Amino acid sequence: MSQITSHILDTSVGKPAAGIPVTLSTRSTGHCTVLGSGITDSDGRVRDFLDDDVVLPEGIYCLKFETEPYFASRSVRTFYPHVEIVFHISADGQHYHVPLLLNPFGYSTYRGS
Repeated sequence: MSQITSHILDTSVGKPAAGIPVTLSTRSTGHCTVLGSGITDSDGRVRDFLDDDVVLPEGIYCLKFETEPYFASRSVRTFYPHVEIVFHISADGQHYHVPLLLNPFGYSTYRGS
């Protein structure tokens, strides 16, 4: 079983960013294939992009966060209408947690646990 999860912290207010659509895709030979999607919950988390029995092959994956509607709902202009995080996973069945630290004019990410 492979698991990919994410969460978003809006560092401009110091709170989780709820209601942001996130899409998980795989990339190969220039094409993207959507594997799953979710919307961040009240804790800013997406916990279930994939079914429990899915084992992902080694490859390049992408999480796309649709950030513009989130900021617009707060009457905040943002420089980034969306954020894409591209990362590599091994075919090892591990849990990959990819957090996003977000504000209207910047973002940061890291491999979480």
